[in-house]
Amino acid sequence: MRIGELADVVGVTTRAVRHYHHVGLLPEPERRANGYREYGLRHAVVLARIRRLTELGLGLAEVRDVLADDAGKDLVEVLTELDEDLARQEEAVRERRGRLRALLEAEGGLPAEGPVSPELAALFAGTAQLSDSPMAAKDREIMAFLETAMPDEARQQLVSSLGAVLGRPGAAARANEVYARLDALADAEPDDPRVAEAARALADCIPPELFPEIGDLDHDGGVLRAFYEDLAPAQAETIRRTLRILSEERR
Repeated sequence: MRIGELADVVGVTTRAVRHYHHVGLLPEPERRANGYREYGLRHAVVLARIRRLTELGLGLAEVRDVLADDAGKDLVEVLTELDEDLARQEEAVRERRGRLRALLEAEGGLPAEGPVSPELAALFAGTAQLSDSPMAAKDREIMAFLETAMPDEARQQLVSSLGAVLGRPGAAARANEVYARLDALADAEPDDPRVAEAARALADCIPPELFPEIGDLDHDGGVLRAFYEDLAPAQAETIRRTLRILSEERR
């Protein structure tokens, strides 16, 4: 058989046959005087086995283990490992589908910031009255980012603390006032006297339990620096002053 005939018989492409030669899975016959390689029944048997194993989900390295005469693993062991791996994948898919269902069935629908946890989606839905504020929208984007970047325990603690703070009497009105102050600074200079007033008002809205380790933050580094760059100069200065106030008060 020529390579094309071999490929057709087994149901693979000639490119696959050449690749299996290249990686050492399929023995490559010597070329005859006419320059063509002639494949025999043994090649077809091995190629058919490679096809069956790869269709089961084995990687080429695992197929090589199965085919090798001195294989460290026999076929039963390899297939058992594959079955266990598929079981783990199935569980992961079920978990993902569960999260998707929770998002799709969440009251109020998906938030504008994209897919977030049901807890954060509920928090956003409960603060919908703040959505007209550009600064509130930025805060929601930051929250969505933090939820992705933070470890699960820290994320849950942050969302829980935010929910508790925003659930207090008068919290929404105070937040609206602070956001209005920050929005008003969009075209202001960092030395605008309203900056100090806004920083004090914002600091008064952040209880100690919300950011207990705020005194340890590098106020001009990493993520915060990127956050500042996304704000107007006066707004960034307000956040810096707020962090300084909180650091001093929590020493």
